[in-house]
Order: sequence, then structure tokens, then C-alpha cells
Amino acid sequence: MQPTRPGRPDPRAQAQQAQLAASLAGAVDLAAVKARSEAAARAQAAPPPSAAAPAGAPGSAVVDVTEATFQTEVLDRSFQVPVVLDLWAEWCGPCKQLSPVLERLAAEGGGSWVLAKVDVDANPALAQGLRVQGIPAVKAVWQGQLVAEFTGAIPEEQARQFVTELVRATTGGAVPEAGEGEDEGLDDPRLDAAEAALERGDLEAAEAAYASILETEPDHPVAGLALRQVQLFRRADAAGPDALARADAAPDDVAAQTRAADFLLGTGDVEGAFTRLVDVVRRTAGEDREQARRHLVELFGVVGDADPRVVAARRQLMLALY
Repeated sequence: MQPTRPGRPDPRAQAQQAQLAASLAGAVDLAAVKARSEAAARAQAAPPPSAAAPAGAPGSAVVDVTEATFQTEVLDRSFQVPVVLDLWAEWCGPCKQLSPVLERLAAEGGGSWVLAKVDVDANPALAQGLRVQGIPAVKAVWQGQLVAEFTGAIPEEQARQFVTELVRATTGGAVPEAGEGEDEGLDDPRLDAAEAALERGDLEAAEAAYASILETEPDHPVAGLALRQVQLFRRADAAGPDALARADAAPDDVAAQTRAADFLLGTGDVEGAFTRLVDVVRRTAGEDREQARRHLVELFGVVGDADPRVVAARRQLMLALY
């Protein structure tokens, strides 16, 4: 970023740097990466969910959840299979209509997803933390994040469609074997240099540190994704806040559109970045279309293939291509 005159930083550039730094703190935070990987490792080391286990027991496809077990049975488990929260209360008539339907569907799912039942009266902190406005409330959790929800009793066919689409968009129905996944590399001291660079906002040094790790260990469990994220933020920084205006003024300039998408993703607008490039793919052909498609796929890798926003954008990309 260049100052407008010697010795006087551009306030707009400073604002952009602050915005990027805030996004970076959430998107390229090694502590968060480690915590998510550790949660995944705990879930993968546990027995996979089973419809044969007694309902309500840990590891069952239908489990009762409390504030004490929420981390293990919902957050950790969601790194293994999607978890559907059924928030209910004894006095709630519609809950008594919906809950048996969800339990039956979970049993039919054979462990491809877990139904976690939460009594909101017995667990008010959970209800508050999940921002429950009314019950029955159903919320889907995948890899520690809420990805879908609805409120109120719905017909069985709609409930079946909800869980079918959830499973299709996440695991495709696969149930991992117990013990899959390792947390090797999460305590790698070589990551310390990258983490220190990120803390001081030195993206160039962080990129170099991650790249150095990958030179000797191409399959490192942290460095690959972190490097792609840091590279994105460097591109977003280079694109600058005028990237959107320049792209809007030149809709046929694919390079300008990719820079705008980088800026959008770098500042947290995931859907906006994806939509912009899908639109480019839809209205172009030949090398321009291929350039936009390649860049969009690269951004998918930055966000993560399991992210529901990536799953949705892939569908839109397929429609745009064919």
C-alpha cells in the first residue's frame, strides 16, 4: 500500500489494513486451526455413531445432551458426522409431534448423522447460547458451526428432506471408521515462526514460514491450508478497496473480477466472492471462463470443501458450466 504523499499514510489504506487484520485474526489463526483439529481428532478417535446403540447413550445416533456433554456430543462429534439439535421441552405439544419423527429418521440414517436432544428447561444456558427464539427448534451443526436451522413442527417429508440435504452437503452419507485422523504436526515448533509473523501482521514472513514447512513436508496438516489463506490475504491487500469499483466498471475484465473476489473473501464476504466468479463463468467462454473457474476452485480450497457455502457454490458452478 503506497501513501498518498511521503510520510503521510492514506487513511483509506489504514482502514483497509485494519479490516484485513480483523479478518485475518479469524481466518488464519493457528490457535483456532489447532483447536478445530484437536476437536476433530477427539471425534475421530471415538467410536462412530451407531443406530444400534441404545437411544440416549453416548455414541448413539440419538443422544440426550446437557451443558456438560455439549462439547463432546455436539461440537466434537460434528467433526465426524453432522449433528442435528432438537431443542424441546416437556410442556411443548409441537415438540412431541416432531421429536419422534427426527428420532425415527436418525435410526434410519444408520449413524450417518446424529440427533442431539436438548431439553431447554433443563439447559437454559445452551438455549440462550444457541439463540433459541421458540420451540421446537432444530439446528444443524457441522465441523463446529451452525449450518442450517428451522423452527416449528414440520411434516415428516420436509424433515426427511432437511436431513437428506444436510448429509449430502457434508459427508455424503459416509461414516468414518473409529480412529481415523491424526493430530500429528499440530504441535510442530516450525509453526511458531508463522504464528509470530501473523501476530505482528507480517503476511510475507508468515507465507515464507508456511512455504518452508511444505517444501519438506507437502502433506503437513496445518501449513497447506494456512498458506493458501495467507496468500489470499496478501492478494486482497494488493487489490485494495477500489477493487470492487474497478471490477464493476469493467465486467468483461476477468482479472479485475478475480481481484474483486479476492478482496471480498479477504474481508469476510464469502458468498459475495463466490457469486461474483460464478457470474463470470456463466457469462464468459473459452479461456476467460476457464480462468474464472480455476480461480473460483482455488477460493473453494481456501474456505474448505466441507463448508456449506462451498458446497452451495459448487452446485451453482456446475449449473453455470453445464
